[in-house]
Amino acid sequence: MFAKVVMADTADGNTAVSSRPPGEEEQGGGEGGGGSEEDAGGGLTDAQRDVLERCLHALKHGKNDSHTLAALLLITRLCPASQLDKPTLRRIFEAVGLNLPARLLVTAVRGSESSALPPHELLSLGTALLAALSTDPDMASHPQLLITIPLLLGILANGPLSNQQKQEEEMGHSQDNEGQSSERSSTDITVEISAGESHSSKQKEDDGTASNGAPASKETSACSSLDEAMASDCYQVLTAVCALPRGPDQLLSRGAVLALCQAVAQNQTLSQDKGLPLLGRLLSGKTKDKVWSKHSAELLTLLLRLCKDFCESADQARLDMCSQLVQFLPPAGVAVDSEELKGAMSRVCGELRPMMQAKLTPRQIGPILVLSACLLDLYGWELLGPPKFCCLLVNRACVEVRMGLEEPPGNKLSPELQHTLTGCYRIMEAAIEQACSPALTQTTAPSQSSVSSLSLQQSRQVLRVLEEAFSALIYHLQQVDPNQYGDPFVFATFRSLCSWLAEETSCLKEEVMGLLPFLIGYSRSHLQGESSEQGLSDWMADMCVSDERLAWTGKEPLRYLLPALCHLSAEEGPRKVLLTLDTPALLVDYLSQSWTSLRGKGGVVLGSDPSMETVCSALLNFTVTEPERVRKDPCFKTLEAFLSEALPVLVHKPRLLVLAANYCTLGLMIGRLKLSPAASAEAGQRRFFSSALRFLRGAMDSGSSPGPVKVSVGWAESWDEAAELWRLGLQALGGCVRAQPWITSLLREEGWLKHTLTMLGQCSALPDQHTQEALEEALCAVAEQCTLCKQEIRDMMTRHDKGALSCMRNLKKSVAMK
Repeated sequence: MFAKVVMADTADGNTAVSSRPPGEEEQGGGEGGGGSEEDAGGGLTDAQRDVLERCLHALKHGKNDSHTLAALLLITRLCPASQLDKPTLRRIFEAVGLNLPARLLVTAVRGSESSALPPHELLSLGTALLAALSTDPDMASHPQLLITIPLLLGILANGPLSNQQKQEEEMGHSQDNEGQSSERSSTDITVEISAGESHSSKQKEDDGTASNGAPASKETSACSSLDEAMASDCYQVLTAVCALPRGPDQLLSRGAVLALCQAVAQNQTLSQDKGLPLLGRLLSGKTKDKVWSKHSAELLTLLLRLCKDFCESADQARLDMCSQLVQFLPPAGVAVDSEELKGAMSRVCGELRPMMQAKLTPRQIGPILVLSACLLDLYGWELLGPPKFCCLLVNRACVEVRMGLEEPPGNKLSPELQHTLTGCYRIMEAAIEQACSPALTQTTAPSQSSVSSLSLQQSRQVLRVLEEAFSALIYHLQQVDPNQYGDPFVFATFRSLCSWLAEETSCLKEEVMGLLPFLIGYSRSHLQGESSEQGLSDWMADMCVSDERLAWTGKEPLRYLLPALCHLSAEEGPRKVLLTLDTPALLVDYLSQSWTSLRGKGGVVLGSDPSMETVCSALLNFTVTEPERVRKDPCFKTLEAFLSEALPVLVHKPRLLVLAANYCTLGLMIGRLKLSPAASAEAGQRRFFSSALRFLRGAMDSGSSPGPVKVSVGWAESWDEAAELWRLGLQALGGCVRAQPWITSLLREEGWLKHTLTMLGQCSALPDQHTQEALEEALCAVAEQCTLCKQEIRDMMTRHDKGALSCMRNLKKSVAMK
């Protein structure tokens, strides 16, 4: 455990404890060095236990540091860590404590005439003790260990004896605050620390700043070089801290990124073997965007160097570096902004092409596919290469997916294979999006994307291999049990299949229909919080694509499935299956939850959510095609109540006009199926119809002068998306008037009838024939159900016999005198 400790004679003839000479190979760094494999699990003899107890007593009650270190030496020599159980190791850790190694480091940096050991040996011993103590998670998270991080980072970046006064002062003040200064008299190590010398590490953590350990000047003495053992111990401590739940934040707040970048740039000891992997971990997951935004210049410099090394390396070294490059890729915004980085990545792609064409094993091709997928995320198809190579990339990804997923049931996929397949999924998702785009059928000028410039024959080949790969996804998902719903790889597979279903539902129709029970059950389980979410939350945080790196809410599976549900709910066969799975109720639940999230905690609408519009489209399909189900299913009653509360809010939100148009139209389409001959209606119904009439009335603006009517200013920007919904809403309004005649009085009260007739009387024409037909249908229904309304329409048509109103022949028949 503490195998680096050896005895040495001090200048005054007393026996002291020294660290292992520089350059000697580390025996464990806190990982159990000191015992041979033959000793493992052998336990302690009675004599060893007796010595251990005496040494533990000496550790707790030693008069000075020499006694403490001598006791440690005896434990190391006589009781190897491999023979100690966890409780005994914990007793040793608690007896040693963190005060001693922290004081060793401070003494080495500040220098002390009373110290019997040279500074380099004090550092070596201090880092060895910290490395051993850090193997215990409780010790690794202890504030007294955390305050040593800036000093350890400085050692790694600048060498062991650089001027690191800031780190040393921080340690000193924190030690003083902890109240753990030793009461024993230290003859070999003397440290006096003033509480006024520096700010505490807590203050540094709160404001997010910390020194990176940059030296004022570099020591030129021989002892300033960093030996491998000391570097390994420093990295052991930092790696142990990084593994804690809040470990990455602890390192980031203490300057880890700048220090590690400096260590790598200067090629310091173990910086390539241990510094880069540690930095890669800090750049992964939830902290990636934060780190890149704060240290983009340093990280870009490092990444450019890694790209250069990649391009200059031999083939086998490149294979090993693919996974490393993935960790250091920046968020999308940074990648797009740097032309220098784009050029470097283009050269990397140039080196990937011959690698992709070579004969490789699945283990070798995996990192290449993952790196290609990440570059595709950042730069699109254009950077990857010509269409022929893009076809090869898609084909290799699809082959790996088929080989990985078409295994007999019960074969468990390794984490490495899952990682590779997830990268393949991203390639397939991008390919299906491009292969189904209209640009493929054009033979004119090529577009920006390499894939969208494929010939028709190439695109058909791509679609064929994609279909085979997605068939393998369906096969794999058919084997998934509900207790696997929390598996991130299941979600990745589910999401990839949804990307196919969003674009293509005619292929594999029977297989898709057979999988619908799983797709709906999986989505419902997560929406209702029935599955374990932690693994999926971590997976979302680790996504390479920046816009995917969001908090997991449980709505994600259904959100990805929604475009497919729009297609499937329009087809009779799949729709019948969806109805047996109670899909409308699931969609209503999603809509309600999304509305709650959209409004925020204070009830204020925060922004738009396109998935809510997609839900409305799917529900509209059910409403149009399954009227009896709408009349009987309680979820549609719940939906009506929801719309009566939400639409009045949306009417006053111009940025959410398309969502309001969806709510309005959906509510009116449901309303036309509800027979209500009574003269009055419920308060909720009146509230909804009043809001709907105000909303529909605002679309057209005839102005004060005659001429063609125009779309109002508030609707103009969204008219392409909202026009069809507005027309369908008017047609549905006519149906509502016929089913619920009481609405005619509301038409007059809200001023919709007067506004519409005035507009039609003044304008010479409407924007298009479809708009005229929709308005005419609504007015005909009103005239049929209300005598007063009929008279108003007749009077207006009499006064304005040359405007747009006069062109409505069916309306003329409806109001003609009998």
